[in-house]
Amino acid sequence: MKFITHDEQGTWDVAKQFAATLKQGDVVCLEGDLGAGKTTFTQGLCAALGAKRAVTSPTFCIVSEHPAPGFLVVHMDLYRLHDEDDVLQIGWEDYLARGAVLVVEWPDRAGTLIPANAKRVHFAYGTEESSRTIDISDITHCV
Repeated sequence: MKFITHDEQGTWDVAKQFAATLKQGDVVCLEGDLGAGKTTFTQGLCAALGAKRAVTSPTFCIVSEHPAPGFLVVHMDLYRLHDEDDVLQIGWEDYLARGAVLVVEWPDRAGTLIPANAKRVHFAYGTEESSRTIDISDITHCV
């Protein structure tokens, strides 16, 4: 499904709709340029699931946990990692074993660790300065 948003609230609204489809253990691959809306989408997703902790980009800490009723949302920014071994060292398998919902920026760094049933959310700049195109799909492999 493709959505066009014109502001942060629009991105949150799309994230809220998407959050309603999630179940424990889902992996969500966020793809798009810097500043395209990945963290804003994650903020809306976590809010929709009832997480209370503020969501910021985990660029420097790499992993942020956001407990929510019935879910543990784990926001990962893999930009600074190099390969699957690095991803394993930050607890990838442990989070999946616990049924966490993994929201992953720069999923290409995880390579074959991305499960076949991962969900893909692609962000692109729109034709207007504040607009974004958000394309959500189930994919065979999101990297």
